[in-house]
Amino acid sequence: MKFFRLLFTVPLVLVSSSVLSATMGDAVNGQQLYESRCIACHSVDDNRVGPAHRGVFGRKAGAVKGYDYSNAVKAFKIVWSDKTLDLWLSNPERLIPGQKMGYSVSVAQDRLDLIAYLKSVSNKP
Repeated sequence: MKFFRLLFTVPLVLVSSSVLSATMGDAVNGQQLYESRCIACHSVDDNRVGPAHRGVFGRKAGAVKGYDYSNAVKAFKIVWSDKTLDLWLSNPERLIPGQKMGYSVSVAQDRLDLIAYLKSVSNKP
């Protein structure tokens, strides 16, 4: 009986851990993606073509001081979270029509990794 229980439990644990890792981002890979794809327009600490990203989690869209947002983003009532950032990165125009970011991230794992990185720098000074 213990053998059959073990036969059932081990695959269940393996499947559960692979599903969990597939839904979690890798902040180290996210930093590499950020530095290769986002850095031309964004910085963690400074406004550039796009707004600074430090503290993005829990912040209302369009709220970085000193950044000139589109009217669409300023008027949109959204707070950045894992879900809203995933929607934004997958298709900014679909989420906020009239926004001015002309880039999207089509690969779901890349979005999760970028979000994990942004989360890791959100609360650091």
